[in-house]
Amino acid sequence: MSLFSLASRLLAYPDEELEGAYAEAAAEAAALPPSPAAEALGRFLAWFATTSGDERRRAYVTTFDFDRRTNLYLTYHLHGDRRRRGIELVRLKRRFREAGLELAEGELPDYLPVLLEFAELAPGPGTAVLTGLRGSLELVRAALHERGSAYADLLEAIVLALPPLTRRQAEAVHRLAAEGPPTEQVGLESFTPPELEPFLAGRDR
Repeated sequence: MSLFSLASRLLAYPDEELEGAYAEAAAEAAALPPSPAAEALGRFLAWFATTSGDERRRAYVTTFDFDRRTNLYLTYHLHGDRRRRGIELVRLKRRFREAGLELAEGELPDYLPVLLEFAELAPGPGTAVLTGLRGSLELVRAALHERGSAYADLLEAIVLALPPLTRRQAEAVHRLAAEGPPTEQVGLESFTPPELEPFLAGRDR
């Protein structure tokens, strides 16, 4: 199992199922080739092993459910709630389909754990999509470090496994950090082609 697949699993809500799979995940992480990314993953797993279930669940909820800056729906950081995000979701869904993959019912294609599984199952196009969303990943990573969150190590592992940040991407990250996600002034209801309806009906922010 690749680092991306492990990170996808560990970004899930830390319920009893994930806790029960910890030993297997730790063994798979230990089998990864030595690298800075693997070291960052190891730090996260060490935190996971030394905290209680209640503490892990509290950390997850306060980190990902109550802070827009650490939103795991990556196109949100680029487009906010504007209609442009809906268009990007359609394009991402098409990339999955072209790679022979189908999303589970209710899944959005910009959700980071889903994108990590994409990179595991279809490394070429999946990694390309993650690289294209590198600016959003960097924003989430920076926000997690600012919070002092253990999940910062998990994002660290992900970005370290990707190609280095380009100058253009770095400039985009600084711009996004300064401006924040844009807001939509015109409702999406006036722009709802059939292909978008499943996304817009249950989208998370």
